[in-house]
Order: sequence, then C-alpha cells, then structure tokens
Amino acid sequence: MSRTLAQLDRTDRRILDKLQQHGRISNVELSRHANLSPTPCLERVKRLEADGFISHYIALLDPIKLEKKLCAYIEISLNSTTTEALQEFDQYMRAMPEVQECQMVAGGFDYLIKIRVKDMQDYQRFLGEQLATTPGIAQTHTYVVINEVKSETAIPID
Repeated sequence: MSRTLAQLDRTDRRILDKLQQHGRISNVELSRHANLSPTPCLERVKRLEADGFISHYIALLDPIKLEKKLCAYIEISLNSTTTEALQEFDQYMRAMPEVQECQMVAGGFDYLIKIRVKDMQDYQRFLGEQLATTPGIAQTHTYVVINEVKSETAIPID
C-alpha cells in the first residue's frame, strides 16, 4: 500500500527536498544530508520511488544555450468544450515540441500554454503554421516573457 504525504517522516521529507535540488547527488552524499548510513538511505529512496513520490529524474537545460530564449504564455479559448474537442486539442498540444506546458484552466479562457522558441520570427512561425492550424481554437492571447523573475521546479515540502 502506497504511503501518503502525512505518513512521511522528517527524514523522507529531507531526502525528497534534497533530490529536488540535486537529482544527481550520490547516495553517500544524500545519506549524510539525511543523517543516515548509505544502505538505509537507498532503501528509503527506493520506497519513495515505489510510493510514487519520485516520478522520474531529469536534467534542466539552459534555454539560452539551446537557442530557445523566447518564452511566451498563450491563453487559448476553444469553439467547443465537448469531451471530444478537449481530447483532440490535448493531442495536438502533446505533439508540439515548442509547448512546454499545457494546462486546462477555469475562468475566462480554456487553456494556458507555455511555449519556448528561438525568437520572434520563430514565434510567428509557430503561431501561423502550428497553432493557427489546430482545429477548434476560437481565440488566443499571447504574453511574451520579458524577464524571468523566478522559475522553480521544486515543490515545497511542508
């Protein structure tokens, strides 16, 4: 049976917090941080993985080095919000590599997507060749990021 957040002790929480900050930390270093010996620390990490608290490990890349320096958020309103229309839109978004995030939201529009492209020309290409050809879109509003003030991937562990 999988544990819940409330069932995690302080040591498990410390392990999760450290792994969010440094996913490639060695087990020996992690065990020091958690005040455990290496074998029990590794057992806890395996249990946290099995319980689904750790879903996967990734490397965060520098978008500027990868020539994807333009970040924009786009509000999208659909013509229809039937189950079929939503599922079709979801499929289109999953297939677009420029779309980093796609969230269905409640409020004045249906979806909020985050894209990353090379520059304004690349954004114009994305908008005209990909987004505009996606079936079911009624309206979009774009917000281009001028300065990234804070961008975190870590989830606070209370």
